Amino acid sequence: MVLIVEKIPHISIIVLNYNGLRFLKTCFDSLYKTTYSNVELLMVDNASDDESVRFVRKNYQKVKIIEAGGNIGYSAGNNLGIKHASGEYVLLLNNDVEVTPGWLEPIIEEFQSDEIIAAVQPKIRHMINRDEFEYAGASGGFMDIYGFPFLRGRVFYTIEKDNGQYDENRDLFWASGASIAIRKSVLDEIGGLDDDFVHHMEEIDLCWRMLLGGYRLRIRTDSMIYHYAGGTIKPDSFMKVYWNHRNSVFMMMKNYSKKRLAYLLPFRFLLDYLVVIKAILTFDFEKTTAVLEAHKWLIKKFPIIRTKRNDVQSLRKVDDGSLDHLMLHRSLAIDYFLRHKLTFNDVWQ
Repeated sequence: MVLIVEKIPHISIIVLNYNGLRFLKTCFDSLYKTTYSNVELLMVDNASDDESVRFVRKNYQKVKIIEAGGNIGYSAGNNLGIKHASGEYVLLLNNDVEVTPGWLEPIIEEFQSDEIIAAVQPKIRHMINRDEFEYAGASGGFMDIYGFPFLRGRVFYTIEKDNGQYDENRDLFWASGASIAIRKSVLDEIGGLDDDFVHHMEEIDLCWRMLLGGYRLRIRTDSMIYHYAGGTIKPDSFMKVYWNHRNSVFMMMKNYSKKRLAYLLPFRFLLDYLVVIKAILTFDFEKTTAVLEAHKWLIKKFPIIRTKRNDVQSLRKVDDGSLDHLMLHRSLAIDYFLRHKLTFNDVWQ
């Protein structure tokens, strides 16, 4: 694709790294082959001890290295990179990613098609099983009203092959943190990633805030990347369950109006405790503890959550109903586990 514009917009690509040496050659080799010309490459390193910094400094001189001084997590690490970025757009990219040469042109084209587009993601396939969608991004994200996210191409544990069934470029509820391009001016307006999320769903919270600010999020399926996925925290581990249950409720408490929160949050807690009961009956005490610890954190941090909620609500420009077309208005968990609706097309009817 040839992008014809009067001025080629500047985009800053921020690669967050923590002990990702085994991924960095594939990542930066592919970034160096990007055909889009006006690109700034940055790597934020969260105090790796695996020679990552030395390797990049020696082999990729065009990459600006920002050393965080400690493992400050996904949100704080990317926020640090954003502070150093000079681009009109910033693109947050996981280190376990391989991009294709012409991936950036469609993304820039999408931004320039409408000024209220705040973020764009590419289609994301799995790096190993390259004809399958990837767990954390696939072909764009959505959410049910109880805070359970899903994707065109992945619902809970079911990952589909990419047969072109989700090639429509369309509005999203959330774009994947594995590769999300964001208009810098929007970040200046609504703020960056919330550091208190630490890991998981921080990009969904950010996207929700952008939507409440009256912006749109898009998928460009003619932009393609490959993501290894699971390179940092393993699926179904204690920490994965903990972060997912903690942060999904956290973002509901921040972003919903009082009216919606009052009747949705109790049902969400009921769903969580059904998970606990099932885990106890199957002697999965690790999962039980993870969910209970997540709820413990929410109670302990309620004053902070209330302050953050007030900040979000003060910037709100649209009501909850304006986002209804991007949300599933029933329980995704019930659809999947009880009704056996296993794919996006099954549930999005």
